Amino acid sequence: MKFPVALHKDPDSDYGVTVPDVPGCFSAGATVAEALDNVLEALTLHFEGLVADGDALPQPQDVDIHIANPDFAGGVWAVVDFDITPYLGKTVRFNATLPENLLQRIDERVKRDHRYASRSGFLAIAALRELAAGH
Repeated sequence: MKFPVALHKDPDSDYGVTVPDVPGCFSAGATVAEALDNVLEALTLHFEGLVADGDALPQPQDVDIHIANPDFAGGVWAVVDFDITPYLGKTVRFNATLPENLLQRIDERVKRDHRYASRSGFLAIAALRELAAGH
């Protein structure tokens, strides 16, 4: 999933990175690239802790929701791709029936968009988005 992150740099300090949708998750690095790499490690550790504690996994919101937040004023926004599927539990195989044209559209999207490793990954992300929307 794509998580928005805010990068900050004070004089004489490394770049700091905050993940607004994951309270308490932050990281740093000497360069922007290093800071973004390190935030992926911070997300991994944070999600492992959430799973161990039995807490709900946070879902990313659109970056536009956070831009007006004064806590991130002066920050530079980026988006990091973080795969949350390893934290959702054991995989279970199931059969599903979908209209042929819908399945074809899903497969075409998976081929074009590298965010999705597979048809199953696409369906899992779509399901998570729908569940997060609260419908």
